[in-house]
Amino acid sequence: MSDIIIGQPLLWDVYGSDGSLLLRKGFIVSNTGQVASLIERGLFANTERSDASLREGKPVEKASESPSVVRMVNSARTELRRILYKLDTEANAQAQILALARQVGSAVFMSPDIALGGILLNQEDTYGIRHSVDTAMVALLIARALKKPQDEMLVLAAAALTMNLGMLRQQERLQDKSEALTAGEKDLIMQHPEAAVSMLRAAGIDHEDWLSWVLHHHESEDGSGYPGKKNGVDIPQNAKIISVADRYCARICPRSYRKSMLPNVALRDILIEGKSKIDPTLVAVFIRELGAYPIGTFVKLENGEVGVVSAKGATTTTPFVHALLGPRGVALTVPLKRDTQKIAIREVMYREQVPVKFTMRHLWGDIARV
Repeated sequence: MSDIIIGQPLLWDVYGSDGSLLLRKGFIVSNTGQVASLIERGLFANTERSDASLREGKPVEKASESPSVVRMVNSARTELRRILYKLDTEANAQAQILALARQVGSAVFMSPDIALGGILLNQEDTYGIRHSVDTAMVALLIARALKKPQDEMLVLAAAALTMNLGMLRQQERLQDKSEALTAGEKDLIMQHPEAAVSMLRAAGIDHEDWLSWVLHHHESEDGSGYPGKKNGVDIPQNAKIISVADRYCARICPRSYRKSMLPNVALRDILIEGKSKIDPTLVAVFIRELGAYPIGTFVKLENGEVGVVSAKGATTTTPFVHALLGPRGVALTVPLKRDTQKIAIREVMYREQVPVKFTMRHLWGDIARV
């Protein structure tokens, strides 16, 4: 099951237990329902041809289409929406969500730069679902930096994907709300971790760590969080990882009542919170993984060029930038890669301050195509 990645072409022909051909090599599996159906019918792949080619030193035949991190992430959003909105009727929901978590992990580790960049540059989706996928991606990068086991990281991603299940249907309305929250809306927010756990249990999810991390993802180090007012060692570390990822992704998303925070300001805000609300060890790892200027941040350089951060650099404060506008504000024909160790960043900018159209593919190539 782990060899099939949603949004990527199959590397071999797939057969049922009776020997019948189910799918041809190169077919792109688009949802977890297809994976579940294949497993029920047998799911055998004839890999002898590839193995023989490797033994003979011949190149293995490639699938018909190379993978795209952006497509994989967008596919994960679509599939997550389908699963969560019909969770009470889904068969084998736990396996489906874990398969989706594996897909998100595959996208992140195929290119962490593109995955992080997409949080800021690929926001064409409803907030609730997009936010859960973004949080899962950031949480996975923190977990990898902490050298968490693969199986644990998979469940961590699943917990992040389902953390807001308890208020998912109301989240879009709350996201666009400009007036003060009502007492009922405040209760909904305070109770959504417990509601999510109840809904997951009802759907057959019985992984206790998964449920615990969902339950505790809004607790704080100083005991000011919810729903249990837990603190310090009483909060599971993986719940803390989801929490810091959740806080960052929420801050950089625009709301109807406020602009999004600039990414570097969001990081500084989390640093300040880290003195009391967030485990300082995790804050240090988080800053190291994202850098002072997270990928996808728009910046102006000292030479007057304007561009977007596209890769981590030699230090957390010197990322690589693809310049999009020249010093006189004219769009460049081709984005130019700049090392900010040589041309420093002068200021951070909002997207609307950068009057140029481009796609993620312009920065990273086909692996970032829509």
